[in-house]
Amino acid sequence: MTDKKQILVVDDRPENIELLEAFLVPQGYAVIKASTGEEALQKLSANPVDLILLDVMLPGIDGYEVTRRVRQNNASRLLPIILVTALLETKDRIQGIEAGCDDFISKPIEYLELSARVRSLLKIKAYNDLMSNYSKELESEVAGRTDELNRAFGRIKSDSLETIHRLAMASEYKDAATGAHIKRMSRYSAAIARRLGLDEKTIETILYAASMHDLGKLGIPDAILMKPARLDPAEWEIMKQHSVIGANILKGSDAEYIKVGETIARCHHEKWDGSGYPDKLKGAEIPITSRIAAIADVFDALTSRRPYKESFSVEKSLAIISEGRGSHFDPAVVDAFFAVQDELLAIKQQYDDAEW
Repeated sequence: MTDKKQILVVDDRPENIELLEAFLVPQGYAVIKASTGEEALQKLSANPVDLILLDVMLPGIDGYEVTRRVRQNNASRLLPIILVTALLETKDRIQGIEAGCDDFISKPIEYLELSARVRSLLKIKAYNDLMSNYSKELESEVAGRTDELNRAFGRIKSDSLETIHRLAMASEYKDAATGAHIKRMSRYSAAIARRLGLDEKTIETILYAASMHDLGKLGIPDAILMKPARLDPAEWEIMKQHSVIGANILKGSDAEYIKVGETIARCHHEKWDGSGYPDKLKGAEIPITSRIAAIADVFDALTSRRPYKESFSVEKSLAIISEGRGSHFDPAVVDAFFAVQDELLAIKQQYDDAEW
């Protein structure tokens, strides 16, 4: 590849091209020749051109149209174009400017003037090339830094989520359950949220935040958590405090996962009809994340063994969920639950009695 600046000379008269070539080559330029507008565009697409000397009056598409097409191509839109013309009318020059040319030179050509105009426009092109290359290098550097930041964020996010899961698992072990409950319940919640049409970011947040729903059980005495019988009224009042305890543990974080986890921890025992706890919220007063987590938690509790009961069959558990539509559960969430019933049962089978 030559280091010389390459000038595309376009003229339908061979003698004009020869005269320009005879002048430009000794000046240190390489010349690419074309006799029509169509040929000029082909040569431009096949060669690294630095400037175009373009006759206006050409067979086929004229110099104005060639100029317009060059400007429409993103790769050549800043390429210097000098229109070479015998047309002296102001309207002709305005037409050239509107088409996108950078300069004019009149026929017959004054070669010292041509030399000055070519040098001037090539300096502008060199500056534009420098800025373009700098911009590309800057974009590449920014992309590289962004990629590094994304990887670092990914590591931080992964570490944070692992911490969340392990903290949540601590509460489950204290409750004599296994980490499989966390996996099932959080995945049930995500599946239901997706069916309800929530966006993927919110679904991911629910997936991880739901695992913290029973974190407050860390503050409940073992004698109550592990009691192999139903709790008496006083014990039940203590047990109900786990929702408030969990919310207080998670309170005050700026992290979205933790904030949603706080909401789910506090509100997942609220009921659609207002008979739940701790705040007796009713209907849409209950955050949607907690309405979703509530049905997921109940379904897993029904189909799992607890210190005070054996697991219910899937059929009986589904019947209980259906009976709770409009009283315990948001009707829309119940509908979404049954719409993804097969997916939920597949999750149950996949993580049934699984180890963390």
